[in-house]
Amino acid sequence: MGAIAAVEREPRDPPRPDEIDELTLARACRGDPTACQSFVTRYQRPVFGLLSRVLGARHASLVEDLAQETFLRAFRALPTFDARRPGRLSTWILTIASRLALDELRRRRADSEPLESGARLHTSEASADAAAHRHEIERAIVRAMNGLGADARAVFVLREIHGLEYAEIAAALQVDMGTVKSRLSRARVALRVALAEVHDD
Repeated sequence: MGAIAAVEREPRDPPRPDEIDELTLARACRGDPTACQSFVTRYQRPVFGLLSRVLGARHASLVEDLAQETFLRAFRALPTFDARRPGRLSTWILTIASRLALDELRRRRADSEPLESGARLHTSEASADAAAHRHEIERAIVRAMNGLGADARAVFVLREIHGLEYAEIAAALQVDMGTVKSRLSRARVALRVALAEVHDD
């Protein structure tokens, strides 16, 4: 599909998108090329963002492959998406992406791959000292996240980066909410410890 070929690499730290309108969604379901391209354009940033954070910088080519597969699966299943039901389209497509990422990591037994490209923070212009401190914090975050398994990383990214509710994350990862909360708690503790070490230096 032409829309798939147009997917570009994702800039870091994408904002959560507004949902596409119902008319565009209906046209995309019918395979309209312009609507399909609008669909890809709207959701490619969060899809790439999630995949790059869960898979890590060393898997850049895999991120691109799984992004393509995410949109292919989304387009195949799009006619089954009921916009009248609770649940955002962005949550639905992030669910597809997160399951693909975790399945791939499990197959590769690579639960602790680095997250270097996905852990950057947005900051304004700052002095050299402030920039150095910021980079130190970023590296601490990367180390903390690398110490977690892919499952905990996925929960953290879906909750803290993309803002999904606990129930949405549980549905996306096919686990209960207690598991979601425990994984998120583990990730937050790891981050607090890492950041405390930076501030103590």
